[in-house]
Amino acid sequence: MLLLSEILIQEFDLATFDQLLEKVRERAHDGEMFFRIDVKPQFSDTPEDWEERLEAAFYSR
Repeated sequence: MLLLSEILIQEFDLATFDQLLEKVRERAHDGEMFFRIDVKPQFSDTPEDWEERLEAAFYSR
């Protein structure tokens, strides 16, 4: 299971929400089967619908 906090820790150089979306897509493409949102990303450009956008990025393989 892929945790959002895991991505944020491992990819500490991310600076924007869009960069995070790309990393989520990459992890899904690499074979991760499940995704759990366990923290809120603290980027200045994090949109109000951030949870839906992250889930859509993961499941839109």
